[in-house]
Amino acid sequence: MSGGEPSDPAAADVRGGPERALSVLTFGYFVGFAGVVVYGPVASEFQDVLGLSGLLLGLLVAAPQLTGSLLRIPFSAWADSVGAKKPFSVLLGLSVVGMGGLLAILVSAYPDGLTLAHYPLIFLFGSLSGCGIAAFSVGITDTAYWYSSERRGTMLALFAGLGTTSPGLFTIVSPVALLALGLTGTYAAWFVFLLVGTTVFVVFAVDSPYFQYRKRGLEEAEAKRRARDAGQELFPTGDAMASIRKAATIPRSWLLTAMFFVSFGGYLALTTWFPSYWSNFHGLDLRTAGVVTALTFTLLSALFRAAGGAVSDRIGGEVTTVASFGLVVLSTVALMGTGNLYVAILATVVLGAGLGIASAAIYQLLPRYVPEAVGGASGLVGGLGGFGGFVVPPLLGLFVDVQGVSGYATGFVVYFVLGLGALAIAVSLYRSEPTTVPTETPAPAGD
Repeated sequence: MSGGEPSDPAAADVRGGPERALSVLTFGYFVGFAGVVVYGPVASEFQDVLGLSGLLLGLLVAAPQLTGSLLRIPFSAWADSVGAKKPFSVLLGLSVVGMGGLLAILVSAYPDGLTLAHYPLIFLFGSLSGCGIAAFSVGITDTAYWYSSERRGTMLALFAGLGTTSPGLFTIVSPVALLALGLTGTYAAWFVFLLVGTTVFVVFAVDSPYFQYRKRGLEEAEAKRRARDAGQELFPTGDAMASIRKAATIPRSWLLTAMFFVSFGGYLALTTWFPSYWSNFHGLDLRTAGVVTALTFTLLSALFRAAGGAVSDRIGGEVTTVASFGLVVLSTVALMGTGNLYVAILATVVLGAGLGIASAAIYQLLPRYVPEAVGGASGLVGGLGGFGGFVVPPLLGLFVDVQGVSGYATGFVVYFVLGLGALAIAVSLYRSEPTTVPTETPAPAGD
């Protein structure tokens, strides 16, 4: 489809249109992706009240990434079977349950009764709050089904770009809310936001034409015929999990996944870790730490990522990834070696640029490097690669446990090593650039 008006009389009985679908999907992803920072901006408050070690703090701020990454693959496959609305709604609903659980703990125990014994439940509900992050894989697929090839790339970029602005905005808002409303009031407001946002999505979301016809009882062939008449070009492949299994047997799928683990996994991990770094290492208050995190990294990296797609198309994904991971290595060296606030801010901007551009370039490479199973490789890269957002913060926390406050700086050696590894992979791909072309329709670029 290329617009809101039906391109054919067959589209007249299709509920909704491309613009409505894109608007609701983007709104839903904005609501769900805010769970990335469910603990990050207020981590210091939890650390003080619970008496957390650096390791436990790292695990806590990473909790939403656990479900947000691992659920992408199965929910993407589910969406290819039943349409996007139901899986997307379930993920947002789980986020509401998680936030409601957190709020219940705070209402009943915070501040005097909240102890380390509550940590497992706080971790569990934080993980549930991150389920909405996984909605990306569902929404990106549905957006691709709604739009024709000449507009699809632009609309996918709008969905991903606007949807991922919520962590940056919440990183700014959460510390302000904490000062104004307190910890319990902040999570109460967040719960209301999630509940209202989920309700709006459920009421207004619409499945793509093919799934609308299938749910009315039409056979697959007839549903596809009518959906084609209504403007739909792409359709489910029929077995998303089979494509994932096939991709898992191809070594290059894992090379791309490893690079995405560093790039987008790094974006997720550091979005939640930087507020603690700025607050505890540089002495900024919570509000200022949130603003600095958002402006120098979270929002800025998303903008660099949008530009990364165009750069990759112009000079090639191989060159782009080599240059991007080079920036990651250089910036982490600077962050490890400086205690100067302004140098650290500049290095953080460079780090965000490297991670953002690399994330875009990796998906530009995917159709050429795994042409036998593009859809499956997209799921692996997006799901397992994003798992870096859960794995890395606890490692950073270990440096704080061992070295104290100075560990916030030296901990960036983790990303120095990961950056070097990703750079080595990027160089190897540059030297062995494939000449094959895709044999299946490329899946939309994952997050």
